[in-house]
Amino acid sequence: MKPYIFITLFLVVIFSCHGQERDANNPSQTHERVIKNYFDGWVKKDWNLAERQLADGFTFTSPAPDDHIPIEKFKEKCWPQAMFIQRFEFVKILEHNNEAFAIIHVVTIDNRIIRNTEYFTFSDGKIKQSRFSLAGVVRVSRPPPGHRNFWYNAKLSQL
Repeated sequence: MKPYIFITLFLVVIFSCHGQERDANNPSQTHERVIKNYFDGWVKKDWNLAERQLADGFTFTSPAPDDHIPIEKFKEKCWPQAMFIQRFEFVKILEHNNEAFAIIHVVTIDNRIIRNTEYFTFSDGKIKQSRFSLAGVVRVSRPPPGHRNFWYNAKLSQL
């Protein structure tokens, strides 16, 4: 019986090491980590943390309308919204080569949940471009007093 235990442990170690090696070489794992670090900067209200995830020549596009605006304009226009963010919930991050698509719930300080989607491109392991789309529908975990519907439209400026 002892040889079976030894063989089982040997196989577990071999397959575990093989999986770790494969994960370490997986660029999509790196992209997911970069995306999460970027949004962690917003939660911590730490612009330097967020900015470290952005590549030289970063641009941002949204329906606001923002068409490939540079990082300086992005910070000026969007960073003030960080004060209203409590956390991010990553519903799904799909990655392929130097691209990633994320479905994200933004939870605001008053417990509104905003569904966002963002398409990212990467250069040298950093976010080169972000194309943002606001779902426009907000769910309230606890409706405001007198409000009968959990679903209603809100503008980003109302946050």
